[in-house]
Amino acid sequence: QVQLVESGGGLVQAGGSLRLSCVASGRTFSSYAIAWLRQARGKEREFVAAISRSYDSIYADSVKGRFTISRYNAQNAQNTVYLQLNSLKPEDTAVYYCAARPALAITTRWDFWGQGTQVTVSL
Repeated sequence: QVQLVESGGGLVQAGGSLRLSCVASGRTFSSYAIAWLRQARGKEREFVAAISRSYDSIYADSVKGRFTISRYNAQNAQNTVYLQLNSLKPEDTAVYYCAARPALAITTRWDFWGQGTQVTVSL
């Protein structure tokens, strides 16, 4: 089991930046790939980025070059995955979710989910 808690969302102007954090608990965290997905109002949930347990990362085309995912695995501290959001656009407005599954993949089918954090980008 992996428990995930997101934070760092907020309101930002277009062109601005945010950093989202996903704090994970559970002894097997380092065995999981971790992803960020998002869901805008009235739209389906979509994949944003993911990072494997060996630190390989993949991105949706819509965020390549603007978003960066990273992870910090610590034996005796909080395990955290970050999503750095730069050059934000109004179309990035959504609830952002952290999720986990054993294997890295571009998919919306993840096994464990956090509660989400709202990102709003204004003009």
